[in-house]
Amino acid sequence: MTKLKGLLLTEGMHGMISQAEGLAKALEIGFTHHKVELNSFWKLVPPKFTPVSSFAFNSIDSKDFDIIISCGRKSVIPSICLKKNSNKKVYNIHIQDPKVSLNNFDFIIAPEHDRLTGENVILSKGSIHYLTNEELAKNREYLHEKLNKEKEYLTLILGGPNKYYDYNEQNLKKVFDRVKSILEKNNLQAIIVPSMRTPKKTIDLSDNYFGKDHLVIKEIDKKAYMSGLSLAKYVIVTCDSTSMISEAALTGKPIYIAEIPAKKNDYRFRRFRELFGKLNIVKNLDEKVEIWNYEILNETNRIAKEIKRKIY
Repeated sequence: MTKLKGLLLTEGMHGMISQAEGLAKALEIGFTHHKVELNSFWKLVPPKFTPVSSFAFNSIDSKDFDIIISCGRKSVIPSICLKKNSNKKVYNIHIQDPKVSLNNFDFIIAPEHDRLTGENVILSKGSIHYLTNEELAKNREYLHEKLNKEKEYLTLILGGPNKYYDYNEQNLKKVFDRVKSILEKNNLQAIIVPSMRTPKKTIDLSDNYFGKDHLVIKEIDKKAYMSGLSLAKYVIVTCDSTSMISEAALTGKPIYIAEIPAKKNDYRFRRFRELFGKLNIVKNLDEKVEIWNYEILNETNRIAKEIKRKIY
């Protein structure tokens, strides 16, 4: 069978890229990735009020595709428009609630905590993503030479400020204080890994706080991220990133959530963490750490298999 070609549409943020590329790889399709840009004031208009027309977004330089995978609000209209105007059968898959009629898509992939329902909706526990156990194993030793071989490791994954969580210095220092206490009590070395949303001032603060005894990754480094997950005995992720918490759940390792005070109602994030708590995947960060087991999540492969059954 000829390999299908995919067109990936996102707004360019890590969580969206991870979900779209992860699904494309699991579907075993070739793909090109395009960052979507809406034109003029359409950037400010919700998808349900935006015309399904090519004048609403910048031209996308791709005409040969069989599957569109879109993620994020800005990619909704381009996905619908490109499918509508194609001269052949095209499947379009949207990740997250598109906030328009679900009938515009062949498949909608939405996290269970969003409580979206529909005949073409496939629910996931947390976010789907690009990580695989093979990639984690391949990159395990990437950071090893920079670490103390006599210690076990705790990996702290930092997100970044958004409209729900305040990453001010006071809030971060409270998280760092708890982490430092755990490191000292358990004779662990920390691996601190930033994400694409982590401000430079947060990286600098963590570097100054933890000092030379621990490893702070100062640049966005996908290999360092995978190595940190693979080497860690314990994983801590800040509460603002459902995607990175979901990615960490592939490891089967204890995952602790570092809470940051919410500045507005964060009910979707809390529902997600409650679900992962019930699945015994995460616990809230306190002054002690322990080992526990849970069923490793590989939602990306499960969902890809379900889609394959319906399109092949």
